[in-house]
Amino acid sequence: MNVQSYNPTSGDWQSTDFAETAAVEVADICEKAHRAAQVLADFPLVWRAALLDTIAESLEADAAFIIALADAETGLGEGRLTGELKRTCFQFRFFADVVRDGGFLEASIDHPYDSPMGPLPDLRRQLEPLGVVGVFGASNFPFAFSVPGGDTASALAAGCSVVIKAHPAHPRTSFATFTSIERAARELKAPEGTVNLLFGLEAGVALVEDPHVAAVGFTGSYGAGRALFDRAQARDVPIPFYGELGSVNPLVVSRAAAAERAVTLGEGLVGSVTLGSGQFCTKPGLLFVPLGADGDALVAAAVAALEKGAGATMLSAPLRDRFEEGVTNLGDVAGVRELARSSRSASDAGSFAVLYETDVATLQDRHESLMTEYFGALAVVVRYTSLNEVLAAIDSLEPALTFTVQVSDDDVDAPALLAAGVKKAGRVIVNAFPTGVGVSWSMHHGGPHPAATSSLHTSVGATSIRRWLRPVSYQGVPAVWLPASLRDDNPLGIPQRVDGTLRV
Repeated sequence: MNVQSYNPTSGDWQSTDFAETAAVEVADICEKAHRAAQVLADFPLVWRAALLDTIAESLEADAAFIIALADAETGLGEGRLTGELKRTCFQFRFFADVVRDGGFLEASIDHPYDSPMGPLPDLRRQLEPLGVVGVFGASNFPFAFSVPGGDTASALAAGCSVVIKAHPAHPRTSFATFTSIERAARELKAPEGTVNLLFGLEAGVALVEDPHVAAVGFTGSYGAGRALFDRAQARDVPIPFYGELGSVNPLVVSRAAAAERAVTLGEGLVGSVTLGSGQFCTKPGLLFVPLGADGDALVAAAVAALEKGAGATMLSAPLRDRFEEGVTNLGDVAGVRELARSSRSASDAGSFAVLYETDVATLQDRHESLMTEYFGALAVVVRYTSLNEVLAAIDSLEPALTFTVQVSDDDVDAPALLAAGVKKAGRVIVNAFPTGVGVSWSMHHGGPHPAATSSLHTSVGATSIRRWLRPVSYQGVPAVWLPASLRDDNPLGIPQRVDGTLRV
């Protein structure tokens, strides 16, 4: 059965030349990727870095073509997609720098000595690539979190091969970006099977269950991610499944901040909620606003900003339908009222933005409906009376990817709010908005379950490479057989911790 491509703007369907990948093909592809991984593990760091740089150049060479394809399959617009591709290419070059730095190996050397516990042998430790990494593309970012996304970039940086399951929302874009990556791999004479692409739901399940796959990266809904996570743990040999699954991402406006900049905050909140038609995993879903005149002014500014909107095209009609079903159900909850609704986009998968209001007591009573992530431009304003009340409400929430506070300088409420956020989220933001995840050394994109399947790792930033590596100690190994990264003369010039002292 050939894969179909849908245009959410026009509603047109187009048949592609891509067939869903059969289970027997998945097995062959994973075996080929396993052979490639065994070779890649021995390739020098300078080669890995060159591969990542070359992939960025290859994607840039195909930019006009793949942006047009992605726009036809997502309706996200040329401007947004141009920026996303720029981010994606930067991410590959960023990981090239991470590889060249070499610190990610965590190389350490302990020379033999007589310790208080007795003689200790020569021990050297570093992180080694896991092998084959399965990658699941996301629908809302056809570049940055899909085939050429961070999971692919970080896995290749780690020295792993990748088998990527294309997202059904953008199959033609997936194939085009894969072609760019594969061309770069061939140019660098990478072993056959370094990068691979699959299509189809059953192929994704087979990928997670294949014995050659050592770990999986996933970005998407909680339901799909948890189902695949369970499959990964049910294998004869369970494997790490790193799922970034989304959350309601609370945002708290302090009384001082509302008094200081109510209109600016109201408009900014709407901009964050409606960005990308609300189809960001970091969209703030619960907006805590104080009761009183300042909070009222903030809400009034938000209502005015939202009502000026013209809606937006969602990624697919089924996504739009699920979103609007959720809107209807939320509107039926006692103690919840609709504040504002934008007009609807006229496109085939077009929808609207909507803002609701409730109070802390209703939030805590109606946990399931009010504390659920709505994938679309919807947020709930939660009015509160005191710091203690909002802290209690935050304590009742599930963990999140982000926690945001809008405060004033020397705000007396800020320390308590920040402390509450650190316990609940992977990224804590002050006086900004959570939408947008920058690629950097210090970025963390993840959080405790159910925001992610592992709170220990990130899917964005330099340390996301750590997911695809495992530690190995070399004891008493002669220098001639040691990896270059663990030799005393340090020919790679990378950071090493030698007898407890870090040498850079």
